[in-house]
Amino acid sequence: MQFQLPISITPPETRIEYGQRILLIGSCFTEHIGDGLDTLTFPVLQNPHGILFGPDAVCRSLHSYLDNRLYSEKDLFFWQECWHSWDHHSRFSNSSQETCLRDINLSQAQAHGFIQSTDWLIITLGSSFCYRLTAQADKAAHSLGYPVANCHRAPHHWFQKELLSVEEIVALLKGAFTAFYATRPQARIIVTVSPVRHIRDGAIENNRSKARLFEALQQLEEQAVPFYYFPAYELVVDVLRDYRFYDIDLVHPNYAATQYVMEQFLEHCVGSETRSLSEQVKKLVMAMRHRPRQPQTQLHQQFLRQQYELAQSLQRQYPQLDLRRALAYFKEATDTIA
Repeated sequence: MQFQLPISITPPETRIEYGQRILLIGSCFTEHIGDGLDTLTFPVLQNPHGILFGPDAVCRSLHSYLDNRLYSEKDLFFWQECWHSWDHHSRFSNSSQETCLRDINLSQAQAHGFIQSTDWLIITLGSSFCYRLTAQADKAAHSLGYPVANCHRAPHHWFQKELLSVEEIVALLKGAFTAFYATRPQARIIVTVSPVRHIRDGAIENNRSKARLFEALQQLEEQAVPFYYFPAYELVVDVLRDYRFYDIDLVHPNYAATQYVMEQFLEHCVGSETRSLSEQVKKLVMAMRHRPRQPQTQLHQQFLRQQYELAQSLQRQYPQLDLRRALAYFKEATDTIA
């Protein structure tokens, strides 16, 4: 008997290889993919603005990296004893205006430098909902109707909630993709839709929100806008299709689900030779996480030396790998016991 609904995933024409730089932007599910790639030592930069859910916020952030935008004091607002940016996640918020602005612009500079040589842009869209500033919030920062990326738990009457139309989403994504390709014509874009349910919007409203994302991506494909769609949403909702694959909140996919999606991503979006090499890298990563009961034994010392030699051998054989973390870790460990 068949207990799962299989889906056919057509891989992209070009696949990810070691040495290629990967910029990831979008919802919290973006970071599951990014963390998985980072663990395998792919050069990644994740969410320079912090977690973003809507296509308006995602596209605005991408334009800011391309334009090397510099934020100033007028872009911040003060709320509950902290300074915030309507364009950024609350991880940038700080009681010091100077620190908040410094962290934002350091991240901007890093993203601008990274995007100039990036090979892959991975975007995960979470929602079609947009929150615009009302007159009550106008005094806080920006102008009436400004679309915010994060509400920072401000009063609900500061915002007007609306569902972006399919046409608006298409225009936003098409403009951002065109600008990105103008800077990096040889790069590739992968788009996913997050399987996280935005249940606070309501179950029906969440489905409508996701549906508009799917329809907008379909229209982009019909307009021959180049990007590859990876079905993260379908893998969780249609293939796994069980609440045992969700966290206790019944909204966020759990570890088993995110690992399954990551396995499928590696299988279909990463080159076969690179996947094989990543298995050797994974063993090094697991060795770094190993916590011995008796670290002073000769057996453990031999283990550390073997891992250091393996890392050196892989680095010499595959110069496109970035094994600096493993080399530094095992060198320090072997020097300590020498």
